[in-house]
Amino acid sequence: MNRKIIHIDQDCFYAAVEIRDNPRLKGKPVAVGGRAEGRGVLTTANYEARKYGVKSAMPTSRAVKICPQLILVPINFSKYRAESQKIRSIFKQFTDKIQPLSLDEAYLDVTHCKQFDGSATLIAKEIRRLIFEKTRLTASAGIAENKFLAKVASDWNKPNGQLTIHPSRTLEFVTALPVNKIPGVGKVTTKKMHNLGIKTCADLQRMSAEQLSYHFGSWGLRLYDICRGIDHREVKQREKSKSLSVENTYGKDLNSLTDCQKKLLQLFRELEERLENSKKDYVINSLVVKVKFFDFTQTTLERSKYKIPNLEHYTEMLTDAYYRESKPVRLIGLGVKFESKKSPKKTAQLDLF
Repeated sequence: MNRKIIHIDQDCFYAAVEIRDNPRLKGKPVAVGGRAEGRGVLTTANYEARKYGVKSAMPTSRAVKICPQLILVPINFSKYRAESQKIRSIFKQFTDKIQPLSLDEAYLDVTHCKQFDGSATLIAKEIRRLIFEKTRLTASAGIAENKFLAKVASDWNKPNGQLTIHPSRTLEFVTALPVNKIPGVGKVTTKKMHNLGIKTCADLQRMSAEQLSYHFGSWGLRLYDICRGIDHREVKQREKSKSLSVENTYGKDLNSLTDCQKKLLQLFRELEERLENSKKDYVINSLVVKVKFFDFTQTTLERSKYKIPNLEHYTEMLTDAYYRESKPVRLIGLGVKFESKKSPKKTAQLDLF
């Protein structure tokens, strides 16, 4: 019994939105992120910028060095959220089993979808068409019997493409898959695997579960399944957030408690706005303050005696957090944690692929 899972991934989402809204940027290296003269980091870069080695999570200062002609656009999350909501409304036309991973990425379980005679491949193609029709943005898709394979497949024909891995081809596909294509295997793990003579999933398949656990710890057992194309994780529909927070990294270190306190009001207003836009049935369990110092050490202070966020509480908590180290500060964060109720797990009956 096989599921039908689609992984949808927008192509360079934030940059694509900015280029769509400013056609003069088309064909030029564009990135979205913080300022180079501060401590900004890129959230994404378009394919023209990636040719120079520019990529997401790269410090902006580094990006402009390797690509001097890079056009940097400031982040506009409210605009990206609006586009993401349009895209998710399209998903809901086909299934209610949707697991968003971020504003630009989601899993869909279309096992029981009757449209297009239940063809997951045609459903993915139609979703991509509707996304472009509604937003003028392109998306790529991966279609497979599980989340691992679908995510790998969505990256195969980027940008603006898709790949279906039929269950009959699963073992053939994963056997030849390079280990650096496994989601979660970064440069460090790839190097470790290569040093062990592991280049593909076929190499992983030759190792026992005990050997994989010895070399890769608790992740070894998951690797044992993944290299065989096995992934039983369900597409989980959005659950209530356990917390909500805002934070800011400052271009210059804040050298005193007074300097830190001057930044609180703006952060608090941002938190209030996010709380106002969140669902109304959340119950706050505690308030949280995070402080990261100039040397990247950090401390987090949580107080459950406070149930209502206000500036006075956060000022008191920031003061206590600051005096734990009394060092220049590079980042301050404010947040809340919500009460949560655990619900029983549900099982589902699956149809044939």
